Amino acid sequence: MPHNRTQISRVTRSKAVAKASYDRMSKWYDVIAGTSEWKFVKTGLNLLKVTDGETVLEIGYGTGKSVVVLARTVGETGRVYGVDLSEGMYKIASDRVRQAGVLERVDLKCGDATKLPFETNSFDAIFSSFTLELFDTPEIPTVLRECHRVLRSPGRIVIVSMSKKAKDSLAVKLYEWAHNTVPNYVDCRPIYVAEAMADSGFKVVERIEMKMWGLPVDAVLGKKA
Repeated sequence: MPHNRTQISRVTRSKAVAKASYDRMSKWYDVIAGTSEWKFVKTGLNLLKVTDGETVLEIGYGTGKSVVVLARTVGETGRVYGVDLSEGMYKIASDRVRQAGVLERVDLKCGDATKLPFETNSFDAIFSSFTLELFDTPEIPTVLRECHRVLRSPGRIVIVSMSKKAKDSLAVKLYEWAHNTVPNYVDCRPIYVAEAMADSGFKVVERIEMKMWGLPVDAVLGKKA
C-alpha cells in the first residue's frame, strides 16, 4: 500500500460466518438496507451504461434488484450472470428474476468472487455494489484481479462502495470503531475504491462521490486497457 494511504480495517469474521449471516438476513435485507442503498446502486448502474446485447456480470447480487435492471437493459440478445456467497440471497434473487420475466437471460450462481467460475475474457461489463468492502484487505486485490481476468478488453467495471478518504470524518471513525468492536454485526468498512482498482490494472475513468448517513460512498468507473 502506498505510504500516503492510511491503513484500512481488516475483516476478521470468516466466510462461513458471513454466509450464515446473509442467509439469515436475505428475507429482510431489502427492508434493512435495500432502500437506503438503492439510490447509490442506481447511480452505479447509470455510470456503467449497459447496452442491448451485452454480457454482464454482477458480483454480490444480493436480492437481485439490480440483476433485473441489468437483464431488462441487455435485452433479449444479452445475458446477465451473477455470483453471490449466500444461498439465501440466491433464492430471493432467483424468485425476483422469475417474477420479472427475465429468467431466460439470467444465470445466477453461489460462489466466492476470489475465484470466479468463468473463463477469461467473458464479459463486456462488471457491476458490484456494497460488496467489495466485505472482503478482507488481502482479498480485495484478488477479487479485482479476477474481475480484470474475466473482463474483455476494452471492457468496463463499476464498483459502488463505502470509501475511505485521506482524512477520516467522525462518522467514518465511529463506523470503523463499531466494525472493529462487533465485526460479526458491522461486517464491512470503508476502503480505497478507486486506488484499489488502479492498483489492479484498471484505468479509472470517472468517480462519483456521495454520502450515506455521513459516510463517503464512491461509484467508480474503470476500464480494462
